[in-house]
Amino acid sequence: MSKKTFSKRIKTTKTGKLVRRKMGQAHFKSKKRSKTIRDKRNSVNVASVDRKRIQSEL
Repeated sequence: MSKKTFSKRIKTTKTGKLVRRKMGQAHFKSKKRSKTIRDKRNSVNVASVDRKRIQSEL
């Protein structure tokens, strides 16, 4: 992925953590349970395994 792609999908918090959205929120919501849709609203921290590689792209 290019630098532009990462910058659209991942944001850096004030403390330096990387935050992303959960996948599967855009469409086909009628097939999903209400609980699943609610759980996907919250953002998630990027895994520590990927953090170093992504920060070099940002």
